[in-house]
Amino acid sequence: MPASQPRTRARDRNNVLNRAEFLSLNQPLKGNQESRSSSRKQSGQAGAAGAQNGNAKERRQSQQLPEEDCMQLNPSFKGIAFNSLLAIDICMSKRLGVCANRDSSWGGARSMINLLGITGHGIPWIAGTLICLVKSSTLAGQEVLMNLLLALLMDIMIVAGLQKLAKRKGPYDVNPGLLDYLTMDTYAFPAGHASRAAMLSRFFLNHLVLAIPLRILLVIWALCVGFSRVMIGRHHITDVLSGFVFGYLQFRLVELIWMSSNTCQMLISIW
Repeated sequence: MPASQPRTRARDRNNVLNRAEFLSLNQPLKGNQESRSSSRKQSGQAGAAGAQNGNAKERRQSQQLPEEDCMQLNPSFKGIAFNSLLAIDICMSKRLGVCANRDSSWGGARSMINLLGITGHGIPWIAGTLICLVKSSTLAGQEVLMNLLLALLMDIMIVAGLQKLAKRKGPYDVNPGLLDYLTMDTYAFPAGHASRAAMLSRFFLNHLVLAIPLRILLVIWALCVGFSRVMIGRHHITDVLSGFVFGYLQFRLVELIWMSSNTCQMLISIW
């Protein structure tokens, strides 16, 4: 036994794995174990904190989501009806836009349709009313022309304000003309030409003595001016129909604030 102990000790000394630099491979030091365990704990805590942050973000997003998503997923009956009518309006307006481009089915008639639209523009009517007012020599004629000028200016301001509020685009990407920019008629809702044509036709039918054929032609002219805007792709069908309604309401407003002959004479004298 005493002889075997020195042999085992010598064998341990000659063993390379028993050297100091290889001891960590066989038996890791306590410091390394503690550092590894601490790093594991820190990584576990970081992962838990990341998971908590992710859950918190999801909660915030769920709290920040408005009720619009719920409305889209579960729309009400009114929402479904409104969206359906809007889709039908856009589809029908695109189909009726036969003169929207040169390549359209009625592209050759685009110039004629634009000319028909100019007859319902505000600038020619204002200019014509001013010329007739200067040349008019009767008190009744000046009274009618002054109120017509008031109705035209009111129509431009009301339509421009409503279009700025609605900011609805037309069914086709058609750039407004120079006259449209002058009257601030750059959006689709409501159709300014339609409101003006309806107001003018109702005004003339009420204050001018016209034969029945002329009265019928006046109504047909107003309808053609309104729907010509759909044919060139500037307005939807609902824009034109709403323009007719606003035109009639403007006529009723002018009738309520109708200026008397004395008031018109005073304004003409100031001017």
